[in-house]
Amino acid sequence: MNNTKSKLLEAEAKARELFYETEKRNWIVPGISEDDLSKKIHGLAFEMFETKTHWHKRIVRSGKNTLLPYSKNPPNRILSEDDILFFDFGPVFEQWEADLGRTYVLGADPKKIQLKKDVEECWHIGKKFFDSKDTITGAELYSYICKLAEDRSWNFGNEHCGHLIGKFPHERIQGEKILNYIHPENHTPMNAPDKNGNARDWILEIHFIDTKQKIGGFFEQVLTF
Repeated sequence: MNNTKSKLLEAEAKARELFYETEKRNWIVPGISEDDLSKKIHGLAFEMFETKTHWHKRIVRSGKNTLLPYSKNPPNRILSEDDILFFDFGPVFEQWEADLGRTYVLGADPKKIQLKKDVEECWHIGKKFFDSKDTITGAELYSYICKLAEDRSWNFGNEHCGHLIGKFPHERIQGEKILNYIHPENHTPMNAPDKNGNARDWILEIHFIDTKQKIGGFFEQVLTF
């Protein structure tokens, strides 16, 4: 394993620890706002790892806000009973980005629990599909992920299903913006080197939504390992 991949997986492991510790502290409860929960997580990241930089605008989205992708910035919302929410962790550890997404369900609503299960399961199915190909474009992988959503009676919730990851900020890795994303218009092989001839690493994002029930689930982590 090269040094870049090792650093990315180390950063992801720390983000996973951050999520588990958030659960253990019983902060994910009805009555707390998305912003207040996010502030607690920022403080916890500093307490655990002395991390001050987070490249995400929002960590927590709940209820109808889970329909929206990263690029949107909905109003702050209070968590309610039987809610669904997801976490989109983006801490930066020693200039290396982590990007970890997890869904959490309050209560026992079977559809929300199924959504949580499906996004995680389909991430692993997508990973297996990616690994089975000698070469695959962003457009091909995006199409496959959207079909997984459709097969499970969900809609896919974003215009892309992942992006490059690396040293902060990852947006500088590739010059042309579309090449940074697993996007329906990105027809470049994902295993092609970057403009400097270096191997590229990717995050795979699964964001399934139900527009009628106004719920969404999210799962993401490093794809290329």
